[in-house]
Amino acid sequence: MKKTVITGGNVLRGEVEVHSAKNSILPILAAVILAKDECIINKCPPLKDVMIMLDILKNIGCVVDYNGDRVHIITRNISASGVPEDMIKKLRSSIFILGPMLARLKEARLGYPGGCNIGLRPIDLHLSGLRKLGAVIEEKEGKIICSAPKIKGNDVCLDYPSVGATENIMMASALAEGTTVILNAAKEPEIQDLQEFINRMGGRVQGAGTSRITVTGVRELSGCEFTPIQDRIVAGTFMILACITGGHVFIKNAVKEHNSHLIEKLKECGAKIRCDTDGIEIKTEARLKAARLIETMPYPGFPTDLQSPMMALQAVSDGTSIMVENVFENRFHLAGELRKMGADITVKDRMAVIKGIEKLSGAVVNAHDLRSGAALIVAGLSAEGVTTVNDQGYIDRGYYGLEEQIKKCGGSIAVTEE
Repeated sequence: MKKTVITGGNVLRGEVEVHSAKNSILPILAAVILAKDECIINKCPPLKDVMIMLDILKNIGCVVDYNGDRVHIITRNISASGVPEDMIKKLRSSIFILGPMLARLKEARLGYPGGCNIGLRPIDLHLSGLRKLGAVIEEKEGKIICSAPKIKGNDVCLDYPSVGATENIMMASALAEGTTVILNAAKEPEIQDLQEFINRMGGRVQGAGTSRITVTGVRELSGCEFTPIQDRIVAGTFMILACITGGHVFIKNAVKEHNSHLIEKLKECGAKIRCDTDGIEIKTEARLKAARLIETMPYPGFPTDLQSPMMALQAVSDGTSIMVENVFENRFHLAGELRKMGADITVKDRMAVIKGIEKLSGAVVNAHDLRSGAALIVAGLSAEGVTTVNDQGYIDRGYYGLEEQIKKCGGSIAVTEE
């Protein structure tokens, strides 16, 4: 088991670069199933989740050549069988292959997806949306068994703007007969990226980034070459790292519009932020003030994936912050780990009250999921003494080269294996 050892107290100064977005790459890798030709995905970091998704594609018959950060995928000989259940359980995003397999192969069989333990994250919106398009879906013996002799366009109104359900319905309807309109669609930048990828293959999707997405089905899609957007959650993590260490960091390729809510919150806390077309520069000169209220919401609200790193920052900010988690019901595991470091945090249901202290103390702590793992690195870099974060594997799911980037800016961090 990997663990991360951090000696806190160093100020981070320098420049970091953000890799492509995990939450964009995963649905795009699923969408290659729609094309019968070769697809090339550029700037694809070897994140743990990405490698699992590539293994899933291999197991359904794709030819995958991963060279550097460039992936060549040929999907001519895919089949609806051959998806190992253990792989599906490792990755929540494995559910993304359901829509494109139904669209192209007219059938799909897979187990229930796994992933980080941050809440129930039911897939009912995925399944009800696919049923609206004509899929016959049976859930039995721990499997999802689907068939769709004909995918037909329809209006699909989501009860909640689920990112995954929006993306699955977009992919399924790309080869449908007729037009599909997704109402109350999620608006995330990663959905806009998926639209761009499908359209690059010859699809007809419009409206991504709004609550109404229209997909006009086409007979077939061809391969293409594509470069996904930068990871806004990684960019946000670096912004918070700069703030908690009193640092001065330029985040190359970060996009202001993708992190607008976080930027406003950090400015409210006293950080100085400058944005241009090349990236985001962030600088702090004193201990930050606590944000009065932080509420996670669907995009463009405050992202749930940055709630944990932000909790670490509020733990050492001046004043009291109230944090409300509206997206996932089980995302406050971090509070108990930060309390081991001396934080003053009280949790009740989906609300946390954080009373800032001047300094955290190093401790042995455990990552419970991807974002809490990143947050514990954030906390450790500001703490007095040495912090050991167990279960580094969670962090590897969404951050590539984090250790090297932190070292480059002056942080003391090392990843070791037991």
